[in-house]
Amino acid sequence: MGATKPIGLYERLSAEVHEWDPRTIEVAARVAELVRERRPDLTVEHIGSTAVPGLPGKGIVDLSIETTPEGIPGVVAMLYDLGFGPQPGPDPWPPTRPMPVGSLELGGTLYRIHLHVQPRGGDFPRDIAFRDALRNDPELRSQYEGLKRGITSGGAVEGLRYTHSKTRWILDVYRKLGYAPPPIAPPATIGILGGGQLGRMLALAGRELGYRIAVLDPDPHAPATAMADVVEVAAYDDVAAAHRLAAQCSVITYELEHVGQGVVIALDDRHRPIRPGPYPLKLTADRLAERRFVEANEGRVAAWREVTSPAEILRAAAELGYPLRLKAVRGGYDGRSQAQLEGTEALAEVDGRIGWPALLEREMAFEAELSVIVTRNVDGVSRTFPVARNRHDRGILVETTVPAEVGRTVEEAAANLAESLATSMGLVGTLTLELFLMPDGSLVVNELAPRVHNSGHWSIEGAVTSQFEQHLRAICGLPLGSVAMRAPAAAMVNLLGEGAPRPAHPTGIYEALEVPDAHLHLYDKATVFERRKMGHVTALGGSVEEALARAREAAAHIGWAPAPAAAAATTDA
Repeated sequence: MGATKPIGLYERLSAEVHEWDPRTIEVAARVAELVRERRPDLTVEHIGSTAVPGLPGKGIVDLSIETTPEGIPGVVAMLYDLGFGPQPGPDPWPPTRPMPVGSLELGGTLYRIHLHVQPRGGDFPRDIAFRDALRNDPELRSQYEGLKRGITSGGAVEGLRYTHSKTRWILDVYRKLGYAPPPIAPPATIGILGGGQLGRMLALAGRELGYRIAVLDPDPHAPATAMADVVEVAAYDDVAAAHRLAAQCSVITYELEHVGQGVVIALDDRHRPIRPGPYPLKLTADRLAERRFVEANEGRVAAWREVTSPAEILRAAAELGYPLRLKAVRGGYDGRSQAQLEGTEALAEVDGRIGWPALLEREMAFEAELSVIVTRNVDGVSRTFPVARNRHDRGILVETTVPAEVGRTVEEAAANLAESLATSMGLVGTLTLELFLMPDGSLVVNELAPRVHNSGHWSIEGAVTSQFEQHLRAICGLPLGSVAMRAPAAAMVNLLGEGAPRPAHPTGIYEALEVPDAHLHLYDKATVFERRKMGHVTALGGSVEEALARAREAAAHIGWAPAPAAAAATTDA
């Protein structure tokens, strides 16, 4: 057997606030000594709450080493040789600024250790300045203690939620210390992974603010490409193409959850921010992870099971009861990659169609489908748009109305849940919650989307700041705008294609635009086919009924010309 390493294993726990323990100073000194024995050229700094005498906290000993970017792998290898290991949890620091973790026993107590390895030019000086400010300012220290105790006043919380709940206060201190990151100002280039209609409307909002736009999409004629200065034609999982795009950008965002996870992780290299970030994408691209996350953060979801075969569906159905819905874990939207199960007779049809593993969940007898959109800034400030009421047809959103007319209690509960989940995932940008309103007034989360959303299109004309501009303000570090409505009510009706695939030539535009206070948005898709989202109409009004009637009237005028051959045949007849 080999010699026992001085640093022990690390256990990830929920966050609780403990009184300051003076022995953490000894732990930090011991780790610094172990590092100095192997690398005399390195300095270990004790940072974080345990470095501030008298300051309560989680009790984790936070340490930091600064080195050259190319020296990071060697430092990490040395720390692993001491017994440190990779950071656990769902959202680890990237390899360009890793945080090995471990533990050290002292006086019969096991102390957990985080050791940040920082590249020169990174956050090392800021962390030292923050520590010293806390040491030297009793009032600042008291404020920080109050914040921590407030976050955990209801008991232990999930670790990431604890960390991100402190963001707003900490960044305000950084700003006073002179370490606030400057906003990304025009004419900087914003990179968008995905070139669909959401990317197009983001690009239009960026253009109005004076930004340049770069888009990555496999389709050279995708809707957003016409708005872009730079177009990288490549698959969503093409890391090399994503790096080429990123090299020309100051910030990166994405307009769909199906961007390759490897692409987002590869771009999170400290050269430029990718927002909302890898963790929100990781959560929402996996329906199982998404449900676990919501439940861990005090949200409610439908009763569910992970299943890997028809036999497991049968066993789960005995517990959950019919009707059920089977969903692919990854991919699928607008009702695709899903199947409704009314009983055992449907199992043969779904075997192999959805893929394994899959999510099986109980169908909910809801009163209404709602959505709420929250945008969270770099500094932790959040603003939530009014709750919307949605109507779907076979999984595709067809109408949205605002206000949702659900009462103040439900509005507040939806907004609070949205802000809580956005904070817990450390999101910077926009998060959409699709919700079911239950007969008892409670809310059940159906889906999360870390992006702008179809149900927020009404905000282009209906809100002081559209969801698209708000998202760009957030990811660029600019102040968030007002989310107040410009009229008492707004409505959105999607324009869906019909018939066989053919070149897209809209009809009825003149008549649609004759409808008072109706606004037409076409996505410039080259091909139309059955149930494809081709555009939308929004309308404002003095009431939900008036706005919806106007939007429906305008949308009813829009059609799509038949294929040329069919049109010719009709003419000949």
